[in-house]
Amino acid sequence: MVVLRCVGPKNFFLEKVLFPSEEIVLSVPNDSRLEIWGNELYGPKLEQRIRIRNEYKDNLIAA
Repeated sequence: MVVLRCVGPKNFFLEKVLFPSEEIVLSVPNDSRLEIWGNELYGPKLEQRIRIRNEYKDNLIAA
């Protein structure tokens, strides 16, 4: 189990618990920060941080 957290401009905030083998599709504002949190014995641990950028209006990409 991991926690997906997305923080974006204009007070955008989304947090979702994901279970193993679960897949989701999200639509988030441009220039948002996506964080993936896992669990350790001492508490939550930031596993990965991704900045969402949409340089091309047609395709949303994670950089």
